[in-house]
Amino acid sequence: MGIGRLFRIYDDNGNGSLDVHEATKAFEELRLGLDSTEITTLFKGFDRDGSGTIVYDEFLRTIRGEMNAFRKALAMKAFNIMDKDRSGVIDIRDVKGVYNASKHPDFISGKQTEDEILFQFLDTFELHHSDQVEDQRDGSVTTHEWIEYYNNVSMSIDGDDYFELMMNNAWNLNNDRVTKKGWSAQN
Repeated sequence: MGIGRLFRIYDDNGNGSLDVHEATKAFEELRLGLDSTEITTLFKGFDRDGSGTIVYDEFLRTIRGEMNAFRKALAMKAFNIMDKDRSGVIDIRDVKGVYNASKHPDFISGKQTEDEILFQFLDTFELHHSDQVEDQRDGSVTTHEWIEYYNNVSMSIDGDDYFELMMNNAWNLNNDRVTKKGWSAQN
């Protein structure tokens, strides 16, 4: 919470991000003793997507770093549940076996097809949680994209035990719940 408070203090214009001038002011007020070249380098390190601004998630992710090995192993266990064909990439064919789009409100109302909902589900793990600006949505999720998504989830969860509970609840990692085939078009 203290980090979030500091971030909001340095966000002078209140737009939810720090531009280079706001970040420079923050680095100077924190008395980091950096010259302009070092400030530019530090700014680029925080600006993970290369947008020219630092949003809070980028700020926090850079400070907190990547998941520890325990959390990464849990995330990979979930990836392997989704990767039904064991190709190392999750695509719509994999998702159809585990995600039930027929119960989605937009499918029920006729706003979206099952495939549109499934691609939207894949998109959750893809572009929106990438750390590379050049990444493009392609309807498939690599292990890198999957891990980056969970790095972003993980950064706001302090304890490994709670992260493990959350992952088990989401993906049934311990296989302690009975689950059914997810896609209604499959018999």
